[in-house]
Amino acid sequence: MRVARRVRYEAENTIAPHLFSVLVRLSEQPRTVGELAQIEQVSAPSMSRTVTQLVDSGYVVRSPDEHDGRVVRLTLSDEGQERVRVERAHRDAWMTKRLEDLSAEDRELLRRAADLIEALAAR
Repeated sequence: MRVARRVRYEAENTIAPHLFSVLVRLSEQPRTVGELAQIEQVSAPSMSRTVTQLVDSGYVVRSPDEHDGRVVRLTLSDEGQERVRVERAHRDAWMTKRLEDLSAEDRELLRRAADLIEALAAR
């Protein structure tokens, strides 16, 4: 948690963490406000405000669902895809800089630990 928090606040991010989180979820696949609210564990009205901010910024596009016109699907715009790419690059650069100072043995230990943590999370 501490590493994730430091990356969010020190990696020259240009977008608020909660907004970036929603952009990442939309980079995976189109979603509704309700789906995003459930994933992010916030209320639907709160997520609606977040989505409106992202739409107004040009990062997200609203469009009717092809099967049910009452449902609004959210997708990333080209600008939104680029913002995700740039933010990830900043975060990767932040981490790479810190990993470069570690010995090869310590980097290997971290790689193995990451594999174990991923396996635990998948259970």
